[in-house]
Amino acid sequence: MKFRIGIAVVVISLLFIACQKLTINDYQKMIDRGEFSRAEKLIKERLSEDKNITESERKQMEFELERMNRIRKDFTKTREEVVAFIKQYIPDVTDKDLERWEKEKKLEYMVIDGQKRYFNHAARNLFRLDKDCLRIWNAQHREGKKEKFDLDGHIRQVISESLQTGEPYSVPVRLRITHRIEVNPDAVPAGETIRCWIPFPREIPHRQINIKLLKTEPEKYVLAPNDKLQRTIYFEKKSVAGEKTVFSVEYEYTTQGVYANIDPEKVKPVDPQGDLSRYLKEEPPHIVFLDTLKKLSEQIVGSETNPYRIAQKIFAWADTNITWASAREYSTIRNLSLYPVLNRHGDCGIQTFLLMTLFRMNGIPARWQSGWEFQPPNDSMHDWSMVYFEPYGWVPADVTYGMRKSDDPKFKFFYLNGMDSYRLIFNDDYSKPFYPPKKYFRSETIDSQRGELEWKGGNLYFDQWEWFLDWKVISD
Repeated sequence: MKFRIGIAVVVISLLFIACQKLTINDYQKMIDRGEFSRAEKLIKERLSEDKNITESERKQMEFELERMNRIRKDFTKTREEVVAFIKQYIPDVTDKDLERWEKEKKLEYMVIDGQKRYFNHAARNLFRLDKDCLRIWNAQHREGKKEKFDLDGHIRQVISESLQTGEPYSVPVRLRITHRIEVNPDAVPAGETIRCWIPFPREIPHRQINIKLLKTEPEKYVLAPNDKLQRTIYFEKKSVAGEKTVFSVEYEYTTQGVYANIDPEKVKPVDPQGDLSRYLKEEPPHIVFLDTLKKLSEQIVGSETNPYRIAQKIFAWADTNITWASAREYSTIRNLSLYPVLNRHGDCGIQTFLLMTLFRMNGIPARWQSGWEFQPPNDSMHDWSMVYFEPYGWVPADVTYGMRKSDDPKFKFFYLNGMDSYRLIFNDDYSKPFYPPKKYFRSETIDSQRGELEWKGGNLYFDQWEWFLDWKVISD
């Protein structure tokens, strides 16, 4: 009997030691397999029992707990709900159809603790990602479309003026912005201080200028210095029982279109060890030169050596092969540049991360830029990039807008070295600290377009508040 008890004690001890030796990677693999409950249990036990855990390990494990909560919020749709949406347009949809779409990565789902859950926008995305479904959708939505902004006409104006003046900046537009955040009633206890960061534009010579702050709510604020690459305006306000807590800022600014008249034959490779070396390197976890991406790069680029021609090939491939679709929150995706290669779709930020990674792998400096896009009367949060071509310097590139339909290369590849005037730039890099610093995890760990909030009890996620960005063209 004592022998059996002794064996049991040894087994339990070994299991405990094995548990203690689990790495962050082990927990992540459990989560990626959908073993959320097991991962939560083991992480919480480790956090409470391991006295030797480092601060870095603790933060990583705490974020894995947070990541699982966020994934659950992104994957709430049942099979019945997805089928009901699809049947509005395809009444005779079958189980085989669903299986095929899932296999083709056109109907996004996860199995969490043994239950299949679909991405909140999976059903709508199906009608973007499958060609037959897209035709059905377009046939049923021909009526009632809003009048489109003449983007091509605007682009031609930007190109024409830039060629006439010899300057890359032209067609200025002045806009007035009102950005408001409303925290849900009783999201935090009455009397507690809510901290709020609303993104605010930087002065960028020629590109984004003459920023004028008009008014704020509350009146007291802290405006981050202009050199902060994810600039914000910061507020504090106490919550009132049963009432929304409102923060807002109103300002005006002038933005200009950009067109760099690039002669491909004049473009030279940059010095990989020079001042731009930072923009040629890996930046884990989202910019990593994985074997999968290296093979893809080799297939796209082939024997081309001219940096601009290489960029054209990558830009064209991404535009043609990575379909835009609504995406999960970025904080739930481990590698944003790999995701679109595996799934053949992604939103603007995901497409941009892939573009930047492939550019850097080929010796072309690339960095993040993002904010909002306006095509009157439409608008949207939007991400794009900045790319460096020697001797022309940094130019904007928007792979989501992609190649324009034209045989004229200047117009066709406008968005590889140009930008329309209707942009609001909030970010010149990603995942950078706020000023003043945020204590808890950000709701959006990459971008800063909606805002961020927290109180002493922790971060306030997107489901605890609403945001509104209203805009008006003052002059164009």
